[in-house]
Amino acid sequence: MLESTVTAIRPLDETAMAAARELQGRLTKPAGSLGALEPLSVRLAGLAGTCPPPLPDQAAVAIFAGDHGVHAQGVSPWPQEVTAQMIGNFLAGGAVVNAFARQAGASVTVVDVGVATPLAATPAAPAADPVAPPALAADVVATPADPDGPRLVAANVRAGTRDMTVTAALTRDEARAAVETGIRIAAELIDAGAGILLTGDMGIGNTTPAAALVAAFTGADAAAATGRGTGVDDATYARKVEVVRAALERHAPDPADPLGVLAAVGGLEHAALAGLILGAAARRVPVLLDGVIAVSAALAAAAFAPDAVGAMVAGHRSAEPGATAALRHLGLDPLIDLGLRLGEGTGALLALPVVTGAVRVLHDVATFDAAGVAEK
Repeated sequence: MLESTVTAIRPLDETAMAAARELQGRLTKPAGSLGALEPLSVRLAGLAGTCPPPLPDQAAVAIFAGDHGVHAQGVSPWPQEVTAQMIGNFLAGGAVVNAFARQAGASVTVVDVGVATPLAATPAAPAADPVAPPALAADVVATPADPDGPRLVAANVRAGTRDMTVTAALTRDEARAAVETGIRIAAELIDAGAGILLTGDMGIGNTTPAAALVAAFTGADAAAATGRGTGVDDATYARKVEVVRAALERHAPDPADPLGVLAAVGGLEHAALAGLILGAAARRVPVLLDGVIAVSAALAAAAFAPDAVGAMVAGHRSAEPGATAALRHLGLDPLIDLGLRLGEGTGALLALPVVTGAVRVLHDVATFDAAGVAEK
């Protein structure tokens, strides 16, 4: 599945992009007056292969959740059980991502790809009979709590990663299983009508593997790629940097081998997000990236298939320094910069109206000729 998905990813359509540029030049506004929205609309036309591109009327947030063996190194003050507890909060509709998704009219799908705590034992989980974690590479099973509300997908590859400072976080087979879970989720959401996918994540300690991924793929120093995550104190931050550095020194991950990098220092949610991006790119559907977890996964997706970057839209600039390093490496400019560092998909949801607006301009704004407006 991974190989066929990568093979299906193609460059942006130059003819459609040229048509979008030409149309932008005839609309009733000064050329370039919409700033970043204009090249965004051109790129989305190239992705869709038509001008104007379809309006992303149906948006779907996919929140991938996993736990991390490196948590044992003291990189986060939060107990690992919070990952499962927050999944219960997502499913109950009480998290920030739920509030923003309601505002944006987006669906929310939560995917357990590697949570350590059995979700059936999570007090906050709704009475929806969450499915027990299946064996490696088992079929994805959806368990909606409410047909119109957030739903849970049970696709647990393993109960959290191993400690990347001691051994590889995942085997290559486990990393592949997580990537292919993301590909399947992308296909399912697109087949259900989603015209744009938004990345979400949950996993206590997951900014530590994200920093390692950013450093591995961009060559950035561990200190430059590592941030404070949930707001750790100076001592914890210093330990976190050293943990990232130690993992990189132990494994020396090769950025030309993205599956190997994900296995060595990644998380199950990072790998699944990379798969979601690849799956969307293969179907020529845009993916609106959230924060540092998403952009670290996007680096892996780009290493698998460089043309996948054409499907990526950077929703916002996370306050985590690794996010800026990753976006620079990908050549992506974020649409908004509000100092956010929550994750979950919140920044992507806030940027969604900007993406929709960029496309709507090509659909709805009159040309100078049609409106009878004189050009300069």
